[in-house]
Amino acid sequence: MTARVLVTGATGQVGTELARVPWPEGLAPVVVGRETLDLADPEGAARVVRDGSFALVINAAAYTAVDTAEEEEDLATRVNGDGPRALAMACADRGIPLVHVSTDYVFDGARAGAYSETDPVAPLGAYGRSKLAGEVAVRAECPRHVILRTAWVFSAHGRNFVKTMLRLAAEKPALRVVADQHGCPTAAHEIARVLVEIARQIVLERREDAFGTYHFAGAGPTTWHAFAEAIVATQAARTGRRPPVHPIPTADYPTPARRPANAVLDCTRLAETFGLRARPWPDTLAEVLADLDLA
Repeated sequence: MTARVLVTGATGQVGTELARVPWPEGLAPVVVGRETLDLADPEGAARVVRDGSFALVINAAAYTAVDTAEEEEDLATRVNGDGPRALAMACADRGIPLVHVSTDYVFDGARAGAYSETDPVAPLGAYGRSKLAGEVAVRAECPRHVILRTAWVFSAHGRNFVKTMLRLAAEKPALRVVADQHGCPTAAHEIARVLVEIARQIVLERREDAFGTYHFAGAGPTTWHAFAEAIVATQAARTGRRPPVHPIPTADYPTPARRPANAVLDCTRLAETFGLRARPWPDTLAEVLADLDLA
């Protein structure tokens, strides 16, 4: 018998990839967008879960406009906090697990090394606070949950750093990119791969020992500047155009929302529990750039 998995956020980076990646025999994804399940309408979102026959829910939907959230914190909190709470309550009512995607923005970035799942959270801005509210709600309302924190997400779809750098490299004679923020670029198709395997183990292998919070990010810490250089260099091999990428401090690129200076995530627990390991981000970057060529 095939188990149906409800996936939210169909038009987001991760949701798009969850609709594209292969799923194992025995699992059938039902990928829905905002027109079917809108987290800004928590009760409506919960109704979709309660009215469906699902074995598991993956919540890949979110309010992700980090800077705009500073002016729209109520909306961000409704979507990222109240919406997941409603999903978690509905999942608990139906006796099904919830897999919830979260973010490095729950941390303040002050730590010197990689963040583990048990490190103290201290979000710097409205977006991080809203995502933390979602985590707290999921833990409180649905004991059978997985929270997957990730960071620096990029893909061939939607708005993200890779697509912005490609556009600027085509338009400008030189680029200026922040060099004092550290993290691990994570391809959305890799996040989708991990989420599908988590779903498989929980539903088909009945992994009741695997619930909790996990980190997943691309292998190899870097900076936004070094990431931009890699994007421009890889694309230059295709286009012949390679503008210089100049490093600048965060202070020279002010934004409404503060960013964590360190967003490096320790992914050891995910590897030990699910056997899932990250691939080097330069490899996945090449795959995304190839995907863009095919678009």
